[in-house]
Amino acid sequence: MGKNKKIEVEGREISILIENDQEYISLTDMLKAKDGDFFISDWLRNRNTVEYLGIWESIYNPNFNYGEFALIKSQAGLNSYKLSVRE
Repeated sequence: MGKNKKIEVEGREISILIENDQEYISLTDMLKAKDGDFFISDWLRNRNTVEYLGIWESIYNPNFNYGEFALIKSQAGLNSYKLSVRE
């Protein structure tokens, strides 16, 4: 498992994961600094985002639930659709 470090940007703490000599910056931390709950939930409603996450999960998650994802994908982009980070 990688190790974490933190940087401070304009008074906000941003996490960085270091794994195999690669650094991955936390988009969640960056968005939280800019009224993140709104931006994250809006981003998760986007059909392209949902499709991207589904592709990523199918490649890297051996326990990916294709049936559940099909339900989520069918609703993505609709006005009534809402997906939380936890879901």
